[in-house]
Amino acid sequence: MLYLVAYDIPNDRRRTRLHKALCGFGKWTQFSLFECFLNDKELILMRSRIDELINAEEDNVRIYQLCQACQKKTETIGSKPPAEDMVYLL
Repeated sequence: MLYLVAYDIPNDRRRTRLHKALCGFGKWTQFSLFECFLNDKELILMRSRIDELINAEEDNVRIYQLCQACQKKTETIGSKPPAEDMVYLL
């Protein structure tokens, strides 16, 4: 499943830590936006990590779920549309 993670964090240190953590879950596509292809377990891990890093009173993180049908309706201008990276284990 594709998840879009958008965040607004005023504190530079917390924002940098969250950015680094999200790099382990998905692809950074815009300043405060990640595209993450996750299974249920990975989603739980990501949400847990976000909870550890943010200050809920000051920070705002939104996770949007996009189903296959919604992904097909997504219009991308100026770059490639979101696609799950292929991983090959040798």
